[in-house]
Amino acid sequence: MLSMESALTFAVASFLLIVIPGPSVLFVVGRSLTLGRRGGLLSVTGNELGGLVPITAVALGIGALVSDSIIAFTVVKIAGGAYVIYLGIQAIRHRRTPIDQPTDAPKSGGRLLWQGFVVGATNPKTIVFFVAVLPQFVDHDRGGIPGQILVLGLIFTVIAFACDSIWAVAAGTARAWFARSPRRMSQMNATGGTMMIGLGGGLLLAGNKA
Repeated sequence: MLSMESALTFAVASFLLIVIPGPSVLFVVGRSLTLGRRGGLLSVTGNELGGLVPITAVALGIGALVSDSIIAFTVVKIAGGAYVIYLGIQAIRHRRTPIDQPTDAPKSGGRLLWQGFVVGATNPKTIVFFVAVLPQFVDHDRGGIPGQILVLGLIFTVIAFACDSIWAVAAGTARAWFARSPRRMSQMNATGGTMMIGLGGGLLLAGNKA
């Protein structure tokens, strides 16, 4: 059973880390600029749900194997980075489409959730972070190590969801203002897409060391 002291210490450390803009913030802001508040919040939800995959992997001891295996880590890294780049390219392709006209860009909530989930589950930096950090806050004398790691992961997920949602709402609100001008809207969509392509490139170049 995780001690209250460990939980609070980890919560504070997680908050301080999360408020510093990183890959998740870039993804959320890029999606919100392209899809608006609803798309951004759905992307946040999917991203955090996807983050539960590496958390569970760490709890079961699989995460360390992926992080230490060059082949496994590279596969995950390429899959995650390439997918984010694809989403960015799609955003740029549809940058000139009026918001009141249909496009083949994803609009359904389920698809937006799924796309966020894939990004969260395949983020190599998240895997390395959880492998390196979560075990340090575990109390071995209390036993139930997998359960303690899962609790720590859930604490991180809740804090990340709250903070990333603020970014999504802020970026989505900015998009609403830009939507008043077709030219500004096109530039905004291109900016969001470029951010995601840059993020995808960063993920592809990520190393397997924390």
